[in-house]
Amino acid sequence: MNKVLQNKVAIVTGAGGGLGRAHALELARHGACVLVNDLGGDREGSGARAVVDDIVRSGGEALLNGGDVTNFEQMQAMVAQAVEAWGRVDILVNNAGILRDKSFAKMSMDDFRLVMDVHVMGSVHCTKAVWEQMRAQGRGRIVMTTSSSGLYGSFGQANYGAAKMALVGLMQTLALEGMKHDIRVNCLAPSAATGMTEGILDEAALAGLAPDKVSPGLIALVADDAPTRMILLAGAGSFECAHITMTQGIHADEASDAANVVRDQLGRVQDRTGETVPSSGWEQYKHELAKAGLGEARPV
Repeated sequence: MNKVLQNKVAIVTGAGGGLGRAHALELARHGACVLVNDLGGDREGSGARAVVDDIVRSGGEALLNGGDVTNFEQMQAMVAQAVEAWGRVDILVNNAGILRDKSFAKMSMDDFRLVMDVHVMGSVHCTKAVWEQMRAQGRGRIVMTTSSSGLYGSFGQANYGAAKMALVGLMQTLALEGMKHDIRVNCLAPSAATGMTEGILDEAALAGLAPDKVSPGLIALVADDAPTRMILLAGAGSFECAHITMTQGIHADEASDAANVVRDQLGRVQDRTGETVPSSGWEQYKHELAKAGLGEARPV
């Protein structure tokens, strides 16, 4: 097998089981040295320790880390551990996550905040901890774990959905900021049977949604020829791409009652004919100013 990640160094958070475990094993199979992070994973008998043992038994290199992604100092120490052992960090997979599902009416603010802290701030902490190392190297690959719950909504997951869509916004900007340093940032939206899906799907569906059917897509997002700013959907061996688009819309500024024009023309506003995928947030400004007849506006 062509080991496309030979001599690359990867960090995977939440790698003691489920998707994280599958990701760590797949990265190692393709030649990467892997730091396996999981909260408390440095304890005896932990799932993360078993993942490290599996990689080493297969002839790979792996390290164990039990740091908490919600603690920035611990994530800085995690990155330092990888650099001390292998001299660099090429890949960061922000996979750690939790669920606290309830309808919004019944959801406590503590449960909302905790989910945001783990998914969003956890990813921010890990990414910030590795960012300067990747800038100095002139290379990096970062993957955020988003979800269909954020992209499309899911009843009872207001906290989880908000967190997962926030990571798309983080990816969009970091991909722009990292471009000149060859830091490529992407999102992976998995459909997989993990501890988070127990009791939701039947046995046949769970078998088809094995986590290791998602991880091949991860390799495409972290290899030398990886894209950047891609939202890759993956599950049951299938792979798709999601886009955040902008329609052509209408211009109603000259109408005497613009509010009613917009209300009456919402069908045209929603019409997806000729929709585009903006290259940055500035594209909306340019599009709207051009429709207003204000020419090729540029930021000052």
